[in-house]
Amino acid sequence: MREKVEAVLDKIRPALISDGGNVELVDVSDGTVQVRLTGACDGCPMATMTLKMGIEQILRQEIPEVKEVVAVQEAD
Repeated sequence: MREKVEAVLDKIRPALISDGGNVELVDVSDGTVQVRLTGACDGCPMATMTLKMGIEQILRQEIPEVKEVVAVQEAD
């Protein structure tokens, strides 16, 4: 399933990059996709909406096994 998620994220990335951000896949486990928002997306007030209404919605449409998408922070 990881390969499917990466393929869908590759479709989403151009829109994020055009706004100065990006998304990287951290892990996929039991239908939960963990991603890290980077660049301008990291800390953006609209990041939660981008994550839930954008990334999660598209992933769930394209890959029915995806139950949710959660953001993880950069490890310090």
